[in-house]
Amino acid sequence: MTGTILTSRTAPVSARSRFPIRRALGVGLGVIAVAMLSGCGGKDRVAPDMAASRVTTIGVNSYLWRASLDTLSFMPLVQADSSGGVIVTDWYTNPSNPGERVKVSVTILDQDLRADALRIAASREVAQGGYWVAAPVQAATVQKLEDVILTRARDLRRNSVGG
Repeated sequence: MTGTILTSRTAPVSARSRFPIRRALGVGLGVIAVAMLSGCGGKDRVAPDMAASRVTTIGVNSYLWRASLDTLSFMPLVQADSSGGVIVTDWYTNPSNPGERVKVSVTILDQDLRADALRIAASREVAQGGYWVAAPVQAATVQKLEDVILTRARDLRRNSVGG
């Protein structure tokens, strides 16, 4: 064998002497952490239903965000910005109605799960003479989409909180 294998017996003395210190520091820090956490018990904890909507890495309510993505999952996305709370779809044509297409924008305005934290805008176009022409969107369509997203968000929250 041409190489040299270093074991803990052949390691330099300074490396061997540091290992017990590291282990002692690790144990000491563990004891300190346990002692600090033991004082955290009690009735001062945040209720799980309040904490669940606030503990998120995105800038908006996570339930509304997830529900919006789930609800619009059949449509191609152009933009999904979780920190700004904006979801924009591309034009979607229903295969059963190829002469009409729809585009949806969802904006989540708050970190709380509230109906007024959700804003939806929809655009609709119909095919006429080989061109797409803007057409009105029924208010009931936008309202129905909002209801579906809010219901899904409430279900996600209820399932995550455990009741």
